[in-house]
Amino acid sequence: MRTRTGAVAALLTVGLVTAGCGTPDEPSRPVAANATATVPRPLNVQDPAEVPEPAAAPTCNPRASLRPPASMPKPGAMPARSTMAGIAQRGRLVVGIDQNAYLFGFRDPGTGELVGFEIDFAREIARAIFGDPSKVQFRAITTAERIPKLQSKEVDLVIRTMSMTCERWQQVWFSTEYIPSRQRLLVRKADKIKDFADLRKKKVCATKGSTSIVTIAKQPYELVPVSTDSTLDCLVLLQQGQVDAVSTIDILLAGLAAQDPMTEVTGQAVSDEPAGIGIPKGQEDMTRFVNGVLERMRSDGTWTDIYDKWLEQRLGPADPPAPVYQD
Repeated sequence: MRTRTGAVAALLTVGLVTAGCGTPDEPSRPVAANATATVPRPLNVQDPAEVPEPAAAPTCNPRASLRPPASMPKPGAMPARSTMAGIAQRGRLVVGIDQNAYLFGFRDPGTGELVGFEIDFAREIARAIFGDPSKVQFRAITTAERIPKLQSKEVDLVIRTMSMTCERWQQVWFSTEYIPSRQRLLVRKADKIKDFADLRKKKVCATKGSTSIVTIAKQPYELVPVSTDSTLDCLVLLQQGQVDAVSTIDILLAGLAAQDPMTEVTGQAVSDEPAGIGIPKGQEDMTRFVNGVLERMRSDGTWTDIYDKWLEQRLGPADPPAPVYQD
């Protein structure tokens, strides 16, 4: 897969060649003693990051969603006037995803098609509505765009490793948990960093709008949070030496480590991050329907098949997380 990391490496190479060569008719010039060089960065880096203050939220069980219907409608026969019927009439399910998350949502270098663990989940929901897993339109969004895109209903669902929290439940709704995760560290192997305590006063990267930025700031080691639009951009900064670690959920870190053998996932978990499918707030029928799809995927082995295809080699064997319902 040709990643943005490769593009940055190419840019650095071009810069070095350009800086070291002149035209045949132009004599080389001595480098000034006070000359400086700037390593190119991904767009929209915040260094240090703005750390949002979490809004007051009632205590809840963030894993608890709405129970599936007693019987699921057949594909192609959605209940009249339901959210699903509106999607069926439109002819496609619109899902916000990450196209830069290796193993979860990324472009296959051979076909150019979006593939991955979360892409397959989106296709299963499209299958349940239409009887056709291809009737889904993927919309690449950033971490910070997940809630706004759901609130404006520009997307029907967000399947983008979105952590379920009581604060977020006030803004959007969620399915039951579809994969567990915990926040850890990705570091360069050569740096011998083992845990957050080894990063005192050092820079640690995560995406804007993520719970990870807040968790980094809460650690008692005077860490300097740095934020980017995507986790892959954090990997670029780590490779350039502009940050000392990346910290987000371990399932995403595993995908980054798979792309760079010079890095490793380490550190004690500092959070519990159940991932749920984001749904516009108030869409009870859609929430129950999506949970019915997830229930079927757990029981018929589809969840396990998708997990084993994409994640088992990196994360080890796993069972689907048990659903929790609030009703």
